[in-house]
Amino acid sequence: MDAKPKDIFGSFARLEMITWALLIAAIIARETIGLAGTIFTIAGATHGLAFMGYAVTAVLVGVNQRWSIGNTVLAVALAIVPFATYPFDRYLEKRSLLEGEWRIEGTKDPRDNSRFDRLFRWFIFRPLLLVVVLVVFVVSMFMFLIWLGPPDQWVNQEPASTWACHLGFLF
Repeated sequence: MDAKPKDIFGSFARLEMITWALLIAAIIARETIGLAGTIFTIAGATHGLAFMGYAVTAVLVGVNQRWSIGNTVLAVALAIVPFATYPFDRYLEKRSLLEGEWRIEGTKDPRDNSRFDRLFRWFIFRPLLLVVVLVVFVVSMFMFLIWLGPPDQWVNQEPASTWACHLGFLF
C-alpha cells in the first residue's frame, strides 16, 4: 500500500467531519427554510457511508497500529459526536499512535503468531482484495440499513416473522 495508516485514517476522519457539517446544514435548512426532504436524505446517506467507512478504517488502523481496544472503540464511538473525528486524529498523531507502515510481515512480537494477525497481514499484503472486501461489506451494511429505514422507525417494526416476506426482493 502506498498510503500509510495515518494518511488513510486522517482522510476518513476529515471526510466524516465534513459530512457531519453537511448533515447538520441540511437539517437546519429543512427546518428553517423548508428545503426539500430529499436534500436531507442525500446528506444523511452521504454521512452514513462516510461514518461506516470511517468506522471500518478506524478498526483496520487500530489493529495495524496495535491500539488498545479502548482506543479503537473510542475512535469508532467518536464518529457519533459531531466533528470529533478530526481532533481525535490530531490527538493520535501527537502521541505517535499513527506512525508506521502497514504490518505486512511478521516480527518477533509474539502477537504476530496469532491466526488473527496472520490473516490481517495476508489481507494487508493484498490491498486490492482488502479494499474490495471492505467496500462490499460497507455497501452491504449500508443497503441493509436503508432497507431498515430511518432509526426513529426501528422501534415499532413488524414482527420478525413477516420480515421474511420483505427479504423476497433480495432473492
